[in-house]
Amino acid sequence: MNQNYFAQMSKFVLAATSVAIFSPIASAYATLGFSTTVAQISDNSTSQQLLADKKVETRSRTTTIEQQTITTESRNSTVSAKGKKTGFSLAIWEPSGNLSEVIARISVKSKGGKGYLKERFLGDYKYKIKQKAKFAKGLKASDRIVVRLYDVQNRFIGYSEFECLSANTTVNLVLSAKPTEYQVVRTVYGVDADQNGTIDAGTTTYDYFTQVSGQRVSFLSSSQTFQGSQFQVEGLSTIARTSVYPVSFTQGEYALVRQSFLSVFSSDLAEALQATPGSLVQVIEVSDNSSYDISQMLMNYRQVGMSRALQVGFSDVSTDYWAKDFIAELASMEILEGFPDGTFRPDAPVTRAQFAAMLRKAFTKGKIRQAIAFKDVSTQYWAYNAISEVYQMGFLNAVVGKGFNPSQSLSRLDILVALAQGLNYKTSGSTDTILSVYSDATTIRSEYRSLIAALTQRGIVVNYPNANLLNVERVATRSEVSALLYQALSSTGEVANISSQYIVGQQQQVAVEEQTETSTEGVKPRRNCNQGIGNGAEGCDPGNSSPHGGSNDEGGRTPGKK
Repeated sequence: MNQNYFAQMSKFVLAATSVAIFSPIASAYATLGFSTTVAQISDNSTSQQLLADKKVETRSRTTTIEQQTITTESRNSTVSAKGKKTGFSLAIWEPSGNLSEVIARISVKSKGGKGYLKERFLGDYKYKIKQKAKFAKGLKASDRIVVRLYDVQNRFIGYSEFECLSANTTVNLVLSAKPTEYQVVRTVYGVDADQNGTIDAGTTTYDYFTQVSGQRVSFLSSSQTFQGSQFQVEGLSTIARTSVYPVSFTQGEYALVRQSFLSVFSSDLAEALQATPGSLVQVIEVSDNSSYDISQMLMNYRQVGMSRALQVGFSDVSTDYWAKDFIAELASMEILEGFPDGTFRPDAPVTRAQFAAMLRKAFTKGKIRQAIAFKDVSTQYWAYNAISEVYQMGFLNAVVGKGFNPSQSLSRLDILVALAQGLNYKTSGSTDTILSVYSDATTIRSEYRSLIAALTQRGIVVNYPNANLLNVERVATRSEVSALLYQALSSTGEVANISSQYIVGQQQQVAVEEQTETSTEGVKPRRNCNQGIGNGAEGCDPGNSSPHGGSNDEGGRTPGKK
């Protein structure tokens, strides 16, 4: 084992609000003509961004919202790769001075390919008015952040929801003078790439109001009849006549504006999202310049912070099982599931079709090659879409002379090579030196040595039971694939680090952040939709199983098995 290697490896109108403040105007809703300004992308925006927005809009734009004023968001092409790291800073204001502290209950609806994952709890944070805190890691553009606000007597006083932007986002929530009586919140946010606490010049300022009535929340469309002085904060933009929303809030299947059915407290929410602040988890006191790791919070609150509809514990995965955390986190991200009998079957092998379905749910990546009509994968095959998509992403190659061979079990080497090629990871330094950590390094074929070295540098390789034995030819099990896939996600900086003695060189990994950001540009972990292989690793036989989410492709379990 080379010591030099380890030395290197040490580096989210207000007619309703008028009601809230001036009760004689209670009839304003009946006479208002709502108008919404939707921030649109400028004509010279990239086609990729247009395609990204299109993904959000899964219904055609036949329901038109008046767009009397178009606010153009310019794209700053000079923002560095690090500047594009998705996170947000949150400040809470109450200009009248009637409140001094507030509790912000924060949660996330992660964006998947077909919609949004179930809401996950990120903590209760006790803010002093005007105080700011930063939240970083574990987020991606288009994720939605939900903030439920309480006063220090645990009375619910407001709701907001905003969308994570492509760079750091600065968010301001402004409360009314009587928040316990009139549950209205103004949300003002925008890109803050340099993280100085202000919205960058030349970019869109999203500015809108939400009002809670009973258990429903309304995203209001106009402030034309609203006297907004009580929501005006020095340093923030003047309240706009028409609300300015992200496109996805006004158009498509997941629009929030003009929806009357939006519930603040739905029955399938996580336990922590229904509990009184402080009763289930400790309220975190925010201090000046506080910073919180979202990915770590997701893991910390996994047991109480997830929808009760999701299963993360399995009868055959004990509390001390070596891959328990890898499995539980991927299950919580809806990348994989267990079986109807409550098991996970950690020692079962994984086929090429099953792994393709897992990759499709885990990653969003641009296509680097044309699709192939594999002779052994019909358009009716349960994993047809997954196989086609991940092949185009570069993750899995055809089997020479055999088409795709979807039922073939994968070896550990197959899994590692697929990850390295799909993520386009390259090694830096001496391949032989890096691989010297493995006692069986000589068994790695020459054409794959640099790929394995690249994964090793990034802490992706997980070897059980011996961290120094790669065992490349051994058939990969569901637990091993879970660990390797999670570590691949971790290498992109979007999920929390898991501590394990079986992660090769975890304590001595080389600092390769810059290289990773460059080589994986355009690659975003996708905590995915209800399609994909329902179990995350099994195939689907619609006739013999109960597909998750009702999907006819990739929705069930291994063919013929329940």
